[in-house]
Amino acid sequence: MESVAKWLTGRTAWLVLIVGFVLSAGLIGAAGSNDSANQAPVSLPASADSARAAALVKQFPGADVSPLIAVLTRTDGTTLSTADRASLDAVAEAMRSAVSAAKAAPEGVPALPPTAAPDDKAALVQVFVRNDINGFPLRDLVTSVREAAGKAANSDLTVHVTGGPAFGADIADSFSGANFVLLGVTALVVAVLLIATYRSPVLWLVPLIVVALADRVATCVGTIVAGWTGLSFDGSTSGITSVLVFGAGTNYALLLVSRYREELHHAQDHRVALRAAWRHAAPAIVASNATVVLALLTLLMSSLPNIRSLGALAACGLVVAAASTLTLLPAALAIFGRGLFWPFIPVVGDHVDVSENAWHRVAAAVARRPVAVATAAIAALAVCSFGIVGTQIGLAQTDQFRVAADSVDGYRVLAQHFPPGSANPTIVVGPTAQAAALEDAIESSPGVQSVRPAGQSATGLSRWNVVLDAAPASERSSQIVSDLRESVQSVAPDAAVGGSDAQVRDIGVAAAQSRNLIIPTILLVVLAVLFLAVRAFIAPFVLVAATVLSAMSAIGLGTWISIHVLDFPALDTNVPLFAFLFLVALGVDYTIFLVSRAREETPDHGSRDGIVRAVAATGGVITSAGIVLAA
Repeated sequence: MESVAKWLTGRTAWLVLIVGFVLSAGLIGAAGSNDSANQAPVSLPASADSARAAALVKQFPGADVSPLIAVLTRTDGTTLSTADRASLDAVAEAMRSAVSAAKAAPEGVPALPPTAAPDDKAALVQVFVRNDINGFPLRDLVTSVREAAGKAANSDLTVHVTGGPAFGADIADSFSGANFVLLGVTALVVAVLLIATYRSPVLWLVPLIVVALADRVATCVGTIVAGWTGLSFDGSTSGITSVLVFGAGTNYALLLVSRYREELHHAQDHRVALRAAWRHAAPAIVASNATVVLALLTLLMSSLPNIRSLGALAACGLVVAAASTLTLLPAALAIFGRGLFWPFIPVVGDHVDVSENAWHRVAAAVARRPVAVATAAIAALAVCSFGIVGTQIGLAQTDQFRVAADSVDGYRVLAQHFPPGSANPTIVVGPTAQAAALEDAIESSPGVQSVRPAGQSATGLSRWNVVLDAAPASERSSQIVSDLRESVQSVAPDAAVGGSDAQVRDIGVAAAQSRNLIIPTILLVVLAVLFLAVRAFIAPFVLVAATVLSAMSAIGLGTWISIHVLDFPALDTNVPLFAFLFLVALGVDYTIFLVSRAREETPDHGSRDGIVRAVAATGGVITSAGIVLAA
């Protein structure tokens, strides 16, 4: 430790910085761009029945296309007029022209005529586009189709374009520039909080630049790892990884710089003080980083592709953050010296008595009545934990947007005038040899409104489009899919049921299985790291219990605010797992910061006073770090 500290903070500090920046530039150049960071997450497990159905559907003619659906209604809500009906063919032709101009039209797929709703108050026009278009090209295609349909329609008609490609386009548009904005806001928040913490117009720049560089390097390392492993970034993975790198990297920097400032009161040579600070802070940083990284790697146990990719790529990012904080930051601090703290430059001999700060008074008050404080705290946290009881987990496709989306508006209008599942029917694929029995099983399954044969493949399979009598992605539609699978697979065990409702159900089941498997594993990982960091038997169990209780209370309170204050319809399927992971793994960071300092103080001051002094010394750092990460 001493040798490494001397190398990082001595006359070789310039060499450390130069080598670090050269390696970073090399990685950034070698990795290239990562276009997948603009894509929507892939949540469907490859082993799911709906994924198997999607694979089987590719064997059918015309399976590589999807419909774009224009839904037209009169602005006054009345029945369609003769002029309105006359404009439908013009709308269809304009939409087909827009698709052809974008070179997205499939070959050999016949055009469908416009269809009026049973109540005669709406009509839909469908055009088909290729399935291999996604991301921003899909967004541009759907935008051009919307513009063409709007111009061709009668002036008294309101036009919405929905369907699978339209949802994909709107999701892609929601990621447009999102990560750049998120990164900019994150950097600004960290900068403001570092200025407030250090009260220096200069010092905040050093950790911010180091952490920002770590974020860019982490993205490049993740891109390289994705190429090796077959995992891939998506818009949410990239954004979450950046937040974690900035948050955890700033936490590590706060701990190191705080200890450095403390040591400057005892050493005239700033390099000697920096070496002492690095020796004391590095073990806590390494232990904290190991906890989060190992907890993130447990996500590889999930069957959901987006969760696995987040686990691997965020773990890489956190390793880069810790490595940068432990190498580049001390080297930069050594080069710039004591003057970085201007105007509040620490002076040797200044008496710094931790017993005079507010955190010492808080800790001393707790130590005087520990049982009463613990009882009150546990009761308050337990009450907050109940906020998650009864919460709906899983968002329908129409509920995933926080802003207006034309695909959502169109879907809702369509559902008002057509059967709920007609826009996106459930798919059944099974052996042609058993087609008659399968069709009977489908028709007799509860909740099925209509069944339409959709062709046969050259490989001996038949396909049916099934309209369900339930709102899309609802609990009822999930139950109907479950019953439908039971019905058809009792006739043909290798039959598959797919479509959007089936996918939503499969993703929800896989997410629940991931939570049940990964959450206990996270607790075991955290417990193991604490055993190594604390080197005691009873304390790790107490610390894990306290961390879990605080995490559950945060999840409960956050859930209550999300549902009842922010009016979110439900939690996304990944939110409970991610929240538990980040709150426990990153919460243990602060526990390790505190306990590591307590181990230093206990030999000279005893257990109780040692804990009080540890809280006094680290309370400000932990609070600042928590505020940075929360913000």
